[in-house]
Amino acid sequence: MLLQSSPRTPPGVGACETVERVELASPTGGREICVSPGLATNLRFDAPAFVELQDEVRFEQVVRDRRLLTLMPPPDMAEGERLRLTVHFEGEPSPSGISLMLVGHSGQATHQVEVSRDERTRESLRRELLQERARTAQLREALARAAARLHQSGGLRGLILSGALGSNAIQFHEFYQGSKGYTEGELTVTRGASYRSDKTVALEVWLENSGTTPWTVAGAALSVNGVPMEGLSWEATTIPPGQRDRVVVEVPAIRGEPQGNVTLRLWEEGPRTIDIPDVIFP
Repeated sequence: MLLQSSPRTPPGVGACETVERVELASPTGGREICVSPGLATNLRFDAPAFVELQDEVRFEQVVRDRRLLTLMPPPDMAEGERLRLTVHFEGEPSPSGISLMLVGHSGQATHQVEVSRDERTRESLRRELLQERARTAQLREALARAAARLHQSGGLRGLILSGALGSNAIQFHEFYQGSKGYTEGELTVTRGASYRSDKTVALEVWLENSGTTPWTVAGAALSVNGVPMEGLSWEATTIPPGQRDRVVVEVPAIRGEPQGNVTLRLWEEGPRTIDIPDVIFP
């Protein structure tokens, strides 16, 4: 008696891998295969086998070999529809075979399925490792391209679109430099510069760590006459012993502000803090 297919919500999009490995000897092995009308799926077996397909007459194409099965799902296969595929290995004592489920997806399918009756060989594991390395390399390249696009969009075009540029453009002022630096404890401000756009002000301070342990910025505050300004943004920075690095903070401010005694405070998770006074904006 033929089993009737029944609709069911398909697994998530992330479940459809380009290459899938089904280990029949493992009780936790995956037994569902993503298929899609118009997309071919190849199943490779580690031993000679023959298969039975539920509703095979509906399939667009089925090509069999002793160790390979190529199938094109039914053109009318609905998303979430499930069709049973039963594998019989040659010489297998059990007449019932082992069942896999073909699950219908829209526009995505697993292109190759490696079906292992026994534990996988070292060569199979080596191929998977090489494939994963290639996939990782592709992801890294895609990430690098995305970062490049982000960097490009963050240039002058990004500033113009954000409305940060006005008739006075970006203004700059240097308030600490060289011998005019500022030291507190194990930290020395070797250089300090301030910037102003139409909507924000920013500070760039270079800190040198003369201590014996790394110094990581865990918090920042920019105060005017002792009152912290709201909306400050900054990035965590770790300065190794004997080295220097910069810390950049930014806060919303209109033209002419802030006015008064401006101080930048930076602190770490431990007891060390630094209060940088006499901050001047252009």
